[in-house]
Amino acid sequence: MSAVAESHFVPTANFSQIETRFDSEFGIFWGFMNPQPRPTFNSGLLQEAQQFAKLISESGGTLIHNGDSQNIHYVVEASKVAGVYNLGGDLELFRDAITRQDRDALLNYGHACIDNVYAWATAFSAPVTTLALVQGDAMGGGFESALSAQVLVAEESARMGFPEILFNLFPGMGAYSLLTRKVGRRTTEEMITSGNMYTARQLYDMGVVDVLAADGAGEAAVYGFVKKHAKAQNGRRAIEMASRAVSPVSYDELSRVVRIWVDAALRLSERDMRLMERLVRAQNRNVQLEMVSSNVMPLQRTA
Repeated sequence: MSAVAESHFVPTANFSQIETRFDSEFGIFWGFMNPQPRPTFNSGLLQEAQQFAKLISESGGTLIHNGDSQNIHYVVEASKVAGVYNLGGDLELFRDAITRQDRDALLNYGHACIDNVYAWATAFSAPVTTLALVQGDAMGGGFESALSAQVLVAEESARMGFPEILFNLFPGMGAYSLLTRKVGRRTTEEMITSGNMYTARQLYDMGVVDVLAADGAGEAAVYGFVKKHAKAQNGRRAIEMASRAVSPVSYDELSRVVRIWVDAALRLSERDMRLMERLVRAQNRNVQLEMVSSNVMPLQRTA
């Protein structure tokens, strides 16, 4: 973190799995995810994400800072977990709900996920610009969350992908909606059905990542974007609004896809569940997801 940025960072809201800071000089509201016990979108993190969104939406993009009302111009989602942005859905919850054939549990979880995605995709219905800073692995729902921001900033060593197809499922909390609006249907389906992990450089070349930063320079890249954006903030923000007007992501669309995802999840076979179990164990170890058995398709890196 730069010395300039650090001197203006002041803690704000008190969450257990999200660390929030406000930079009053640039009007940047930071939300650093620190989910426990593993870096996934557990129910607690999703509840806090909803509260975080309400802080912005219900105030119209302002907060009280040092006793004064301050405008929020930029909202950034990042991670406090070294090497991990977010590993995605709570696979242990998925496994247990599928075993019980508990449709309501899966549907409730899915809607909590799209609540978060929709809030970021619509800029919290406030005059702000949303950014995601990816400095590690972003998988499944973690990648979906990053895609929901208007600007995706990633360090070169970051890797992103959708492993769901490896256990016969698909990412149902916004991936298809968000990616097709960025790179079209063909590339979206190739990314989702391959199970591949992509480097930040590859995703930048594909048009998925908007700002590519050197390792360790992610926060500096965010500030570089903010300073450039601020020089013509009125015009740039109007362009962002026009983009959402031309290619809107509706909550109804996200909800319909979630219901498709739930139906697909409830049809998973015993073999599919065993593959999911391997990913659950990987999440519990809080390590990079690896498929090591000859019976399991490995996570591939694209050339």
